[in-house]
Amino acid sequence: WMSMSDLVARVGPTGLKFLKKVPGDMVVAQSCTPVHIMEVAKKLGVNEESVDLYGKHKAKLDLSILESMKERKLGKYVCVTGITPTPLGEGKSTTTVGLCQALGAYLKKPTIGCLRQPSQGPTFGIKGGAAGGGYSQVVPMDDFNLHLTGDIHAITAANNLLAAQIDARMFHEATQSDAALWRRMVPKREGKLYLSPIMIRRLKRLGIEKENAEELTAEEKSRFVRLDIDPATITWRRVIDTNDRFIRKIVVGCGPKEKDKIRYTGFDITVASEIMAILALATSLSDMRERFAKMVVALDKKGNAVTADDLGVTGALAVLMKEAIKPNLMQTLEQTPMIVHAGPFANIAHGNSSIVADQIGLKMVGPDGYVITEAGFGADIGMEKFMNIKCRYSGLRPNCVVLVATVRALKMHGGGPKVVGGLPLAKEYKEENLELLEKGACNMQHMIRLARKFGVPVVVALNKFPTDTEAEMKLLKKKAVEAGAEDAVVADHWRDGGLGAKELGEAVVKASEKEGKFQFLYDLDLPIKDKIEIIVKEAYGGKGVSYSKLALKQIASYTKLGFDKLPICMAKTQYSLSSDPNLKGAPTGFTIPIKEVRASVGAGFLYPLIGEMSTMPGLGTRPAFYDIDIDTETGKVIGLS
Repeated sequence: WMSMSDLVARVGPTGLKFLKKVPGDMVVAQSCTPVHIMEVAKKLGVNEESVDLYGKHKAKLDLSILESMKERKLGKYVCVTGITPTPLGEGKSTTTVGLCQALGAYLKKPTIGCLRQPSQGPTFGIKGGAAGGGYSQVVPMDDFNLHLTGDIHAITAANNLLAAQIDARMFHEATQSDAALWRRMVPKREGKLYLSPIMIRRLKRLGIEKENAEELTAEEKSRFVRLDIDPATITWRRVIDTNDRFIRKIVVGCGPKEKDKIRYTGFDITVASEIMAILALATSLSDMRERFAKMVVALDKKGNAVTADDLGVTGALAVLMKEAIKPNLMQTLEQTPMIVHAGPFANIAHGNSSIVADQIGLKMVGPDGYVITEAGFGADIGMEKFMNIKCRYSGLRPNCVVLVATVRALKMHGGGPKVVGGLPLAKEYKEENLELLEKGACNMQHMIRLARKFGVPVVVALNKFPTDTEAEMKLLKKKAVEAGAEDAVVADHWRDGGLGAKELGEAVVKASEKEGKFQFLYDLDLPIKDKIEIIVKEAYGGKGVSYSKLALKQIASYTKLGFDKLPICMAKTQYSLSSDPNLKGAPTGFTIPIKEVRASVGAGFLYPLIGEMSTMPGLGTRPAFYDIDIDTETGKVIGLS
């Protein structure tokens, strides 16, 4: 029998007990008592009028904070990214949380972390949640990983309203005359035909400069009421926030009242919706609405773009999303503030939390503070898009990049055995092996050099595992500095919370003081193919690009439609710098094959597809939900990770 004092390693500044043997994430999360979220908000200088409470431990922050703090100077801006990961992940979220705890609770710097909200699909599937782990977590972690404040549900509703209108509009156009469509779409109000503002915008796009419905000619009425959508070009799909392989491809319109208006379509997971990407890239409510208006859902039979605004649904989408655009305030285990907002895919979208979260955070911490924001997947994907897409739209410039690396992943890149989720690690990963590590360090060095191409200082966070040795850490420190990192620091925040990342925090403070010369990798005025090739050569280390006939046709079409000035969001595997997930390390001389190029015009980027990209995961043989339950006596969640 052991007393509690024998089990406890230390007690943190907030009273959190750190156990010598770290228990499961849910146990750790429930071992602390979070403070009321209003306490967290008040320490940031936010008044009650700017906070919408969702219970005791989460709240929404009103965008009016930006106006009330407009005179305050911005804090330092830090992007957390990583090396090419194993399927197990290398701890970017955990490092982001640990670094925030270090800066805020131990170094006493005003600090806010910004994380993406996870999808419920992976939470109940195989990956689990994304609140961090060990003693570096966002709490309450069950709220974080599940509904939070309903933003993802709002996206589902908005996305599916637009999908319903596409099919309904095609149905009505196919079954009614021009006169009948006009009569139903333009009703009389107070004795006069009424055109709503969104209808007047459509008339103007058609080149019809009239606002009085009585003045339209029969030909103008016909052009107005008929979108004439080509069903083969529809790109908008329905969404649901659940892993469900059996609705990846479906048939709609089978009911007797739909009069055989049958077509094939499918479901994506909600976080793959363009509306999610827009939520993350919008800079205000009005900007979000304008981006919704520009979303291209199909082409008409003449090859012209058909938008959400053409379908008349823009304002309704904005109404459904009016609360979702407000970032969510939470806290870490050590009571430092965390903003959780948006969760776009990191392949077909840009994989970063929202611009408004970062903007509000940078204002709240002030010139002496730090905002730590995480970019999805490795630096070749999430960080590249953070720099070239997110920073381009936000106007913000990072002061430092933190590159998360692990001995485990770099041994894999050096030729170690395959790492498979759910299976035990091979002995090479549990024993010291400097030869494998030295060979694989090239991946870390490539990512350091990539970050330096943007003109931003880099600090490497060596995320420590119990089996890592001092010699392995020493080797990686040497390799990191040789590649241009300001420093490489061993971080043990999983075991020791903010104290375990204190040295990392000090290195970030020092690096953030350096004068950087930020630059983008490419100019937006370059042709689409030139921008793609710059990313392949500069970010991935490839030799060149090959294009399918379809991709070339799409590039020509987007150029004709005026979409060629948009940034590029490459949809590529996260498991290699190349297009082949089995090609590890830092390969060179490879060619990237572009199968297809799609447009997210509202979000504001083109995304070339490199190989097959699944936008709807499936459930495995043993999903995570087998372990998830609720204690009906206490109401506490069990088994969430």
